[in-house]
Amino acid sequence: MLSSLAFSLPLLLAGLQATAVGASPSVSAVGSKFFYENGTQFYVKGIAYQLTPSDPLIDTAQCKRDIARMSELGTNAIRVYHVDPHADHKGCMSALADAGIHLFVDLDTFNTQIEQTEPHWNQTQFDHFKEVLDEFQKFDNTAGVFVGNEVLTTANGSAAAPYVLAAARDIKAYRDQKGYREIPVGYSAADIADLRPMLQNYMACSKNASERLDFYSLNAYEWCGASSYTQSGYNILQKNATDYPIPIFFSETGCNTPSPRTFEDQAAIFGDNMSDTWSGSMVYEWIEETNDYGLISYGPSVDAATATASSIEDGFTRKGTPTPVLPDFNNLKSQWATLHPTGVALSAYKKSASSLAAIECPASTSGGWAIDPSSPLPTLGQTFKQGTDSTATGKNDKASKVTANGAPSASATKEGGAYAVTVSSPATERLLAGSLLLSSLLGVVAIWL
Repeated sequence: MLSSLAFSLPLLLAGLQATAVGASPSVSAVGSKFFYENGTQFYVKGIAYQLTPSDPLIDTAQCKRDIARMSELGTNAIRVYHVDPHADHKGCMSALADAGIHLFVDLDTFNTQIEQTEPHWNQTQFDHFKEVLDEFQKFDNTAGVFVGNEVLTTANGSAAAPYVLAAARDIKAYRDQKGYREIPVGYSAADIADLRPMLQNYMACSKNASERLDFYSLNAYEWCGASSYTQSGYNILQKNATDYPIPIFFSETGCNTPSPRTFEDQAAIFGDNMSDTWSGSMVYEWIEETNDYGLISYGPSVDAATATASSIEDGFTRKGTPTPVLPDFNNLKSQWATLHPTGVALSAYKKSASSLAAIECPASTSGGWAIDPSSPLPTLGQTFKQGTDSTATGKNDKASKVTANGAPSASATKEGGAYAVTVSSPATERLLAGSLLLSSLLGVVAIWL
């Protein structure tokens, strides 16, 4: 009797937490698509929303002001890169739920992210990932979590891929052990041509469902200005994603050179060419900053050296009345207003989903993709050691230290409509410019027995 009660109590508490906050229907991943609880297919029309470097989901009043503008755009999802798992998010998450907006949240921080250089996956990282999941599993409108953002950023970075997948494996096991809702666990990849489509396929090819992602997403800035489905290379992205067995969507998009931003790629993503394969897109980004990717601003930039107001960071005001950046804001609004793919009903899709063929794992190649698909994933505490072969090796070292920030990563940026690999992506540029103040990590989260 007592053992039965002990087992069911955490499940009961998790259920009470989930139903107590927000009325938005939850989203799940089935086969290669996302679905609402009522069986309607879910397409992401999202915005990257890292309003403040530390956590934008703790100021309820500001959330409500921003949500009103997001709703004007037709937004149904946001992505947040960094949060404080110990803060109170109920106000913002409830306001988002009331507006029908779902959250995709990154589990890592600058202190706990998986690094491309000497990648490792240790207890400190895992503990923090669990803390973020513990907090946001409470909310029905948490649609997914990321175990990494642009970890692999160069052609020779494939050794880090098994560590990303190991993190996904362990956080999925923790999610299931705690009896949480099956919140999809995924990864946000830099669009590196030399890694396409090997990384994408590797993340979804395991025959063991516990060792593959629940979804995959791509930060891509290939469609710039007056381009087209073929000129931009979106036709290649579609070819690579055809018959992909898990949901795939754009976790960042919206090239800003040349300006103004017209967001013509959205018609391809949500149209006949791609909507049967891709599950939508996240437009980068909400707030206007130095990189000129913002959809709204809270006032003109100021001298960061002399600014004294607490609402100003890096020379930009980060709260107040959200004012649309024109014509970009209206251009996105106009695009999304005409794009409403109906997708497929879950009841009709279930049969085909159950028969989805596993994707083939990419073979290791000399001077290219350097992962042997038959090699086991790293264990908790393992660190990659460069050896004579391509397989990650190491020892179980739970005391291994995570550096504060690591080396600056290279990733995709956009110059004059051309696609190139440079020092950092727009997201990384903005986040690295922000404050690195993070909350102290707690010890191991207690697990209900």
